[in-house]
This record gives sequence, C-alpha cells and structure tokens, in this order.
Amino acid sequence: MSEFVHLHLHTAYSLLDGAIKIPELMSRVKEFGMQAVAITDHGTMAGVIDFYQQARKHEIKAILGIEIYVARSDRQKREKENNHLVLLARNITGYRNLLYLSSMAHREGFYYKPRIDLELLRERREGLIGLSACLAGQIPQLILGGKYEQAAEAAKTLADIFEPGGFYLELQENGLPEQATVNNALMKLARELGLPLVATNDCHYLNRDDATAHEVLMCVQTGKKLSDEHRLHHTTDAFYVKSPEEMKSSFSYAAEAVRNSLRIAEACNVELDLGHNYLPRFEVPEGFSDLPAYLRHLAEQGLERRFAESRQPLDRVLYGERLTHELSVIVEMGFTGYFLIVWEFIDYAKRNDIPVGPGRGSGAGSLVAFALRITDIDPIKYNLLFERFLNPERISMPDFDVDFCQDKRELVIKHVTEKYGVENVAQIATFGVLKARAVLKDVGRVLDFSFKDMNDLSKLVPEDPKMTLEKALKESPDFAKFYQDDHYRHLIDISMRLEGLNRHMGIHAAGVVIADKPIWEYVPIWVKDGKDLVSQFAKDEVEQAGLVKFDFLGLKTLTLLAGAVRRIRQRPGEEGFTVEALPLEDAATFALLSSGKTVGVFQVESQGFMELLRGLRPDTLEDIIAAVALYRPGPLGSGMDKDFIRRKHGEEPIVYPHPLLEGVLKETYGVIIYQEQVMQIVQILAGYTLGGADILRRAMGKKKADLMAQHRKVFVDGCLVKNIEERNATEIFDLLEKFADYGFNKSHSAAYALITYQTAYLKCHYPLEFMAALLTTERNDTDKVTFYINEVKDMGGRVLPPDVNRSEEDFTVEQGAIR
Repeated sequence: MSEFVHLHLHTAYSLLDGAIKIPELMSRVKEFGMQAVAITDHGTMAGVIDFYQQARKHEIKAILGIEIYVARSDRQKREKENNHLVLLARNITGYRNLLYLSSMAHREGFYYKPRIDLELLRERREGLIGLSACLAGQIPQLILGGKYEQAAEAAKTLADIFEPGGFYLELQENGLPEQATVNNALMKLARELGLPLVATNDCHYLNRDDATAHEVLMCVQTGKKLSDEHRLHHTTDAFYVKSPEEMKSSFSYAAEAVRNSLRIAEACNVELDLGHNYLPRFEVPEGFSDLPAYLRHLAEQGLERRFAESRQPLDRVLYGERLTHELSVIVEMGFTGYFLIVWEFIDYAKRNDIPVGPGRGSGAGSLVAFALRITDIDPIKYNLLFERFLNPERISMPDFDVDFCQDKRELVIKHVTEKYGVENVAQIATFGVLKARAVLKDVGRVLDFSFKDMNDLSKLVPEDPKMTLEKALKESPDFAKFYQDDHYRHLIDISMRLEGLNRHMGIHAAGVVIADKPIWEYVPIWVKDGKDLVSQFAKDEVEQAGLVKFDFLGLKTLTLLAGAVRRIRQRPGEEGFTVEALPLEDAATFALLSSGKTVGVFQVESQGFMELLRGLRPDTLEDIIAAVALYRPGPLGSGMDKDFIRRKHGEEPIVYPHPLLEGVLKETYGVIIYQEQVMQIVQILAGYTLGGADILRRAMGKKKADLMAQHRKVFVDGCLVKNIEERNATEIFDLLEKFADYGFNKSHSAAYALITYQTAYLKCHYPLEFMAALLTTERNDTDKVTFYINEVKDMGGRVLPPDVNRSEEDFTVEQGAIR
C-alpha cells in the first residue's frame, strides 16, 4: 500500500491548464500503488463523474473535489481579486454541498471567475475538508505580502468554518523560492494554531517531461507564443504526478504532512448512486386517478382522431391491440411521465403556431406517439417497430428527438422553463477537444510556425473524425516525412501530448434537462449570458447523474414550410391549406423527384442524391424512405443502391435469403436496408421476440466476437426448430452481420422522407410560394440567395427588383413573380 495520496490535481477539465488525461492518470496511480487520488479542477466539477467512473474501473478510490475561487469580500461585489481554496467531499453530503457551491459560484458570484465567499462556505461546510491551496490561496498570499498576523487570522477563520479537524495547511515542494517562504510560515502557523499540515503537489501534468507541453498549453489558453517572455507559465518542471517515494523524499522534514494525505483519503468516502432517472412531476388533471389513466385517455382519444382523419379505413382491432401493447410496456417500464412531458410541450408548440416536425429517430415507430401527435407518421402503415424505440427487454430511457421551427425553438424551451421552474431546467455542456489537425495548428502558432506551414501540414493528416496523430504517422507517408525533421518532430511530439485534451466548453445543440427540483441538486451548473442554466457535466455524465435529456432541435426546413404555407393561404380558396393534409400519392411530385430537379427540396439537394433519384425514379413514399436510408457512405460504397434500383426496374431478379422473408423484404426488393428488417428477420426465422431481436441488432453493431458467437448459436438453434437448414441459417446470419455496417433506422427515414415529399410537393404545385419562403430562410447568405434566384429563373419564374413602395422584409409573391 502506498504511503501517499495526491489531493491537489488538475485534469483536462481545467481547460487549457490541466494536461492530465484521466485514463492515463489512473494507470499511473495504479502503477504507484496508490489506493486513492483526488480531482480538484479550477472552478469546475465538470470532470467528477468521468473521474469517479474511471477510478472505479481501476479499483481506486475517487476523492471528489474542486479548487474553488473565493472572493476576498462579498461574492456579489464586482471585484476581480480572488483566492484559491481546495475543497474535498468527505461524504455524500459534502459532495452535494460541492455541487451547490460550484453552481452558486457561477450563478451568484461570477465576475471574471466563478466565486464563492466565506459566508456561503460557512452555510455549506458540512461534509467538506478544506486545504489552503497553492500560492494563490488566501493564506499564502498574505504570507508573501508580509502580513503574517493577517495570515494567522485567515487560518483561524477557515479552521472555524470547517468541521473540527477539517482544515489543513497545504505544503508544496515545487522549486519556487516563494514556495519555500510560504512553507516555513505555514509550518510556524501549524505549530502556533494547532492546525494539521498536508503535503500536495498541485499536479498539472502527468510526467516531468510534459512540462514543456504544459507551457505550450498555457500559451494556447492565453494566446501567447512560447517566445513571449511575459507569458503565463510555471517556472519549474515540478508540477507533475510524483511517486510516493518522491513525495516522501521531498517532504523528509514534514513526514506527518505526507501521512496526513492518507488520513484525508481514508476520511473521504463518497459513493455516487448513478443510473437512476429523475423526471419532473407531471400534474394529472382532475378526473384522472394517475398518470397511466391520463396517458391512456389521451392516447385512445388521439387514436380516434386519427381514425376520423384517415383517407382509408383503418383496422381498428389491429391499431387497438398495438396501442394497448405499447401502453402496457410504457407503464410497466415507468415511462408514463416521460411521454406526457413530451406530449405537453409539443401540444403547446402546435397550439401556439410553432411548427413541429413529423418525427425524428426511432420515436416515429411508436403508435402511442402517433396518437398523441408527438409524431405524424403512421407506424403501422409504414411497418415501423415500437421495440426499435422502446425495448421492454433492455431497460433504458426512451429518447424523443423533436424538430421545431428554427426561429421559434427557443419559445418552446422558454415554455418548459416557465412550467417546471427556472431552477429545474438547464441546457447541457459540450467539450470541444484538441483533435489531430486542430492541435497541430494551435501548437504550431505557439512555436512560431507560419500559418501557411501549419495549414499545409495539417492537411496531410487524413480527414477522419477518429484520426489521431500517431495513426496519421502510420497512414500518411507525406505527414510521416515531416517527423524526420527535428524541428517538426518537436512540434508533432508536443501536439501528441496535448491531443485529446479539452479545449473549450460549449452548449449542446439540442439537449435540455428537466428535473423535479433544482438542477444543482443533481449536477453542477454554469450560467450562460447571466440567466440560462447549463450543466457543467456533458451529456453522458448528466444522464448518469439521473437527469433525463430532452432534445429540442431547430430545423430550418420547418421554418421554410411554415413560410410557404403562410403564402399559399393568401391564395383565394387556400385559406385552410396544411402540409399534413397533402395526398401522398401525387404523380407530379414523384415526377419532380425523378427528374432530379430538387434544388431546395429537403435532404435531396446534392448532386449525388439527384443522381440517385434519377436512377431510382421513385413512385411511392416507400421509395423515398428507402432512398434516404441508401444515400449514405456505407450503402453507396457497397453497391446496395444499385441492387435496389436494378431490382425495382426489373433489371435484376428479386431474390430472398429465405422464402419466409418475402413479406419483410418485398418493399425493398429483397435488399436489406433497415435495422427494423434485421429485427423482423430474426423474429421470423429464429423465434426471437422483437425486444430480443433489438438486442441482437445492437450486438452486431458492436462486433464483439464472443458476444456474436453466443448470438450465432441462439439464432442457428432457433432456425433449426423451424426446419431451416443449418447451412442456410449460418449464411443468413453472416448476411445480417455484414449488413450491420449499413443498416439504417427506418423510423427516422420515414419521418424525414415525409418532409422530403412535402417540400417536393410544394415546389411542384406552389413553386413561387415555396421559392419565396426558401429565399427568405436564406436571406442572410448572399451566395445562396443568388443561387436560388437563378433556380427560380431556371424554373421559368420571375424575380422582381426591390421597390421602396412594394418590397417587404421577406420575399413575397406578387402578380405571378417573387419580389
């Protein structure tokens, strides 16, 4: 067992300052035989869940903390000066107090830095241990200012704030002359005041030889170059993760301070209860006994409306049985409240003229969602599977991604905030990472390479989101040549050390969490523009902490559709026009799509998609659904699109892997295109439930050999029961496994194909209104406006010049032309 534990340490979540990658840290801690390690990032707790889970994997105790900024007076005063203080959670109460303190530092005390004050600390001291911090701490600063008596008073004040024995004076050995001065004074204070000492190292990087890379990182943060004499930097190379032996040797004069690191580690025992889901309370109206009764009422009522609106008679028994099944699964899995919350904010949007998309992702496979008008595509008509969305055999939250009109998305978030409480709703943080090409440019600037040289060098790194510099050296001979040059080798070596570190914090494009009580009771927050709450945790950590993410996406095409509909309604006799009522078998619309003249049509504007449509010549919505699924790199590269087209036009025979699969594969001419088809195939041939089939589909995507061997046996055994030959069963399993690289979610394809059809229909039948709306949505992009004006002319339309007496803010339709 190690005789020392690091209690003051900055990970990559101390943005552009901490250069320690958590997985590497855990390996080093394990190597040193340390039984625990702390995280104390600057002013943030963003990394604590990541840190906690990585530590558990390595059987290391995670000590959760923060190096917090403390205002020198009142946190609400606009004073730039502050001091550092290390806070560690002794227990779960302490952890919750850290969440609160970190959050209030942003919400109430932000001025240049997120700050608390001693009053707030006193209120939330329970379960916390305090360390006096580095040279930027209050006590060290007073010592360095020659104010020993004030330093003693500050030490007494802090000791009184924390629980008895909960405050330590922090000794460090980093080679800085001023640190020696502080250490001597701290030891004197400890003797005079009876306060304990603890040894720490203020770790900012993993190895001693990472010191130069860390200097470069700080230059990236401050916009300086390494050649700048006055840049912010550490003047020694001692801020690394030292071994217990090095720490004992450094503090041979203060052995008790080293032992106290173990005492603190033993006292800190935080067990996080992760993996639950905490939804806000949904109020049930009078007359309903509970949430399931209300959901059932809304779903049954909604389905009746769908029956009434349908152009063709629907099988009431079939729909009723599917609705009953879905409701029972939703209730049994405990997701009734989730459906009602989503239903309510979508209902709000539709009642307030905020366009909502017909669906997105696997949620379009739910009949309950269709009945509630969360989605607008019939899952039975288009053979979409509920189990692809919500699997009763795999407990995980459902996830509705909802598209709103881009211009009005914020109104829906505002409504949710007002309904559930401003403290209970937050957006979600994201972290921008120093990736291969970007880190080369950042480091190159710091090392005084020219912009052109760095631009040229970075282009030699293959374009791949998962590309690393190490991989690029193997895969790009041109890039590898530069590594032979000492000057460039130094650049690339530093870049490889910094690659993968967090560069900046942002906000998730769509994710919003809604809680049953203030967000900071679950996760720490920061504040955007002085008002909007944002989690410090990223998406995965937010969900692990128990908050449920709702996706509010802004889709420009919905703004376009709304604008076109508004213009169409100005035509005599078209006052009640809606895209929801469009006929889905319109020959002229399919002719437009088949011609490839689809500029402005959702999803199909690219030259490649136009070529696919010309070859496909779609004549049903199902063909468009297939095209959306096929137009992706995997299927296009495999030739699936060509197989599909040839079979559709009778140029190639339609072959099914087994006669029992004709019903599943008929609409795609025997080509497996959708993930849902894989699920149905294993259900029909091997007797899987649809829930079990979804688990198999997921396993195929992960490509784990041992897992696939198990599933292969179950599949083949199931086929044998149905008198399918083992050889045929094995061939079909191989086919499905290969398909896992290419399969697409049919529910998503169907919902987005509907938008494609709607935009094509409007371009076909209401070209001026459609193009005027399109021009309006792109009016801030001169190149696109020019491009679309030319498209209007190519369509035979006219575009009138601006007129001070006639022009409006938007493009309008005027006397058979667009102005």
